[in-house]
Amino acid sequence: MEIYIENKTINISNIETESLGIGIYKNNILTSSAKEINENSNDFLKQILNNFNAELGNSIVLYNIPNIKAKSIVIIGLGDNDKYSLEEHNIAEESFFKTCIKHQIKECYSTIALEADPEKSILFIKNSIITAKGSVYKYTATIKNIEKTIELKKIVFITNNNNSKDIDRCLLEGTSISEGIYLAKQLGNLPSNICTPTYLANEAKKLEQEFSSIKTNILNIEDISKIGMKSFMSVAKGSNEPLKFIEIIYQSNRTKERPIIIIGKGITFDSGGISLKPSSSMEEMKYDMCGAAAVLGIIKSIAKLKINHNVIGLIPACENMPSGSANKPGDVIESMSGKTIEIINTDAEGRLVLCDALTYAKKYDPCLVIDMATLTGACVVSLGGIRTALFSNDKETTDLISSSSKKVLDYVWEMPLDNIYKKQLKSDFADIKNTGGYSAGCITAACFLSEFVDKYKWVHLDIAGTAWSKDNKKGATGRPVALITQFLLDKSNAN
Repeated sequence: MEIYIENKTINISNIETESLGIGIYKNNILTSSAKEINENSNDFLKQILNNFNAELGNSIVLYNIPNIKAKSIVIIGLGDNDKYSLEEHNIAEESFFKTCIKHQIKECYSTIALEADPEKSILFIKNSIITAKGSVYKYTATIKNIEKTIELKKIVFITNNNNSKDIDRCLLEGTSISEGIYLAKQLGNLPSNICTPTYLANEAKKLEQEFSSIKTNILNIEDISKIGMKSFMSVAKGSNEPLKFIEIIYQSNRTKERPIIIIGKGITFDSGGISLKPSSSMEEMKYDMCGAAAVLGIIKSIAKLKINHNVIGLIPACENMPSGSANKPGDVIESMSGKTIEIINTDAEGRLVLCDALTYAKKYDPCLVIDMATLTGACVVSLGGIRTALFSNDKETTDLISSSSKKVLDYVWEMPLDNIYKKQLKSDFADIKNTGGYSAGCITAACFLSEFVDKYKWVHLDIAGTAWSKDNKKGATGRPVALITQFLLDKSNAN
């Protein structure tokens, strides 16, 4: 899809396009664009819209509007004019794109962002780009009989911001984040017999070939054994699929700066191991590598953006399968840190691979470590699919991530890390148990990880509820690519 941003230089009525997106507020309150259309059509628009319900996201397509050069106009309801915000704008734009797709429109102009002031207009359009790319996303990688349809090929956004640098930055950020999200979605949606640990390693190598700023280092079983990642290896030993520890390094022009490390859980299929999951919906456990997919998506986005931070992605990738050599409840294993872990439930395997990655991270003397993982079902119960659970030992970082989340509508919710929860992880046979039981499962999982965090600043994102969706947008969401990319942009601008 081609995306363009143009400054408003002519009357909206004179835009020649297949379809023109116009917003209308409730009670037939016309936006500035709608007023121009109405005036040039001799009040035709107002007459037509008498019975239109302008609730947020409602739409209607109009053809043959007098004195209007666009072949069609898509009217989008904007809801209450005193409540219009970035979130409402995104809903309106998504409705516009979906309407265009439904009516097989190939190219369109959107004027909806003109309702924002010039500075906000740029932020609104950046999110619109991300939404537009998401609206046309289709998974076809393993589908042979693909229905041929007319696709939306071109979108032009009209802005009232005449600063060319702002416009160029908006376009770059929107498209770069979109490409990272696309990669994360594609990897997440692939079946586990294709998207194996080896496949993820090869995807990392592809990024190295695409960008000179990216280098990779793929550790195999021999390398992993030498450095003592016994906890990680214990999860992988139940599967015939070779494990991989993937390092993907983005080097900015600040060569001496301490890196930010992002860690992604890469369980390419999670059967639960000996503590076998119920068969119902087990096919969704291909999504247990969405943290790894997000890491690769983020690295791609920031490489395109040439962000001024050194960022290292770490991905412990393997399967969690039942077999005669798999972990068993009651086993005691040793982690890379030297701490011993009693395995209570083999389905609490994500923390067993992440804890070694957290230990490994300290070799880089990072200024910040962020891990992201589809870690607990308890997180889904707590927050559903709206907000990602955030745990952190650093308030400044938490505040900045929270602020960044609102700029790209990739929301987080801070959760507690109180020491009192760690009592649930006390073991009689090892230094720590791998699960604290049913209550506060999301929190105790984060507390477990915190035991392997060195003296660096740390953030844990539990994306179990937000990494994939079961609703009408079924499949991987690409979260939290937008969130972390925006955070890195904001952190770069703050320095």
